[in-house]
Amino acid sequence: MVADRERITRLLKTARGQIDGILRMVEEDRYCIDVSTQLMATQSLLARINADVLKAHVEGCVRTAMETGDEQEKDAKLSEIETVIEKLAK
Repeated sequence: MVADRERITRLLKTARGQIDGILRMVEEDRYCIDVSTQLMATQSLLARINADVLKAHVEGCVRTAMETGDEQEKDAKLSEIETVIEKLAK
């Protein structure tokens, strides 16, 4: 992975901590809006992490494929990006 591994790891650990906290909130029968707020914060963090990973992919793997001149490799990388965009749009 081309992304900043230390940053991605730290952010993922933060998200895991948030999820653990949400689980405790549910177990403690906390107020639904509070649980929902924490869920949205975690989703936002995960979306930011995903954006960082995808940006690194474009800057690394996709750029390399474009520079090689290999048409099959270019098409494969562009297809991967198209698939991710479709999934994000759902």
